[in-house]
Amino acid sequence: MINKSAEKRERQNSVRRMRNRAAKSTMRTAIKKFDAAIVAGDKDAAASAMDLSFKLLDSTASKGIIHSNTASRKKARLHARFNKLNKEQTAVQA
Repeated sequence: MINKSAEKRERQNSVRRMRNRAAKSTMRTAIKKFDAAIVAGDKDAAASAMDLSFKLLDSTASKGIIHSNTASRKKARLHARFNKLNKEQTAVQA
C-alpha cells in the first residue's frame, strides 16, 4: 500500500463488502424459500416467507446495498406470484 490511510480504506472496504454480501445472501435465501413454498403450493409458508422477504428487501434497500427501485420491483413480482397462487387455490376449491 502507498500510505496508512489507503491501508485503512482497504480494511474498511473489506469489512463492508463482506457485510453487504451477507445481507444480500440472506435476502436471496428468503426469496428462494418463498419460491419453494410457491412451487409446493403451501399458502401459509409462502405468506410467512413473503413477509420475511419483504422485510429483508426493505432493509437492504434502506442500507443502500440494493437500489430502492430494485427492491420495489422484486416485492411486486413476489406479491404477484403469491396472488396467482391464491387465485389458483381458490379456483380449485370452487
